[in-house]
Amino acid sequence: MQVRTRHTPTFGVARLVLAPDEMVLVDPLALMATSFGLSVEVKGTGTKAVALCTAGAEGGWVDAAPTLPSDLHLVELDGTHGWCVARLGWVASSSTVAMNPEAPPLQALFGGLEGFLNYAHGQGSVVLACYGALDLVTLEAGEAVTIASDHVMAFADTVQCRLRPSVPDAAQSVQTGEGLVFDFAGPGAVLTQTRGPRRLTTWLRANGVSSRS
Repeated sequence: MQVRTRHTPTFGVARLVLAPDEMVLVDPLALMATSFGLSVEVKGTGTKAVALCTAGAEGGWVDAAPTLPSDLHLVELDGTHGWCVARLGWVASSSTVAMNPEAPPLQALFGGLEGFLNYAHGQGSVVLACYGALDLVTLEAGEAVTIASDHVMAFADTVQCRLRPSVPDAAQSVQTGEGLVFDFAGPGAVLTQTRGPRRLTTWLRANGVSSRS
């Protein structure tokens, strides 16, 4: 799979160019267009829904556009390390990349519950969308930082991390990340976004904006 981006950094669209009979996994809400004759099968429902797109004998392409105004970032997996990625930030990935929400790195964070992260591992490309601008935080061994969960887009599994309440007695949820922050320690990389999707939802509700307005 080849990934070509356009309209970045604000309104990014990823064109996923597929070889003959090649498959790619895409967020169904991000599907914008496909080449004629490309097969699309949606599996699962709700937050677990995934669109399996398969090219024909002559190849094909898929255009994927995030729901929010977003920049795009490509993570290339070589099979040696995985990445924990925010569910809201995932756009697409090669069919050779496994997405496992029950992987050990996430079990340690969520205590066996399904949380707001997924674990990508294997070999291939992962397309991520960040709300706002992208920042790369590179941590050296022993270097530590605290980041609000809503601003964490992805992090390498080489990074040590702890999830904790942002303030005492705050409402919190491991399903959405509400009220939680990450403590990260290097070595490794953390990808952050300068805007938070949940904060947008909170602002809309506080200002009386709804889907019926």
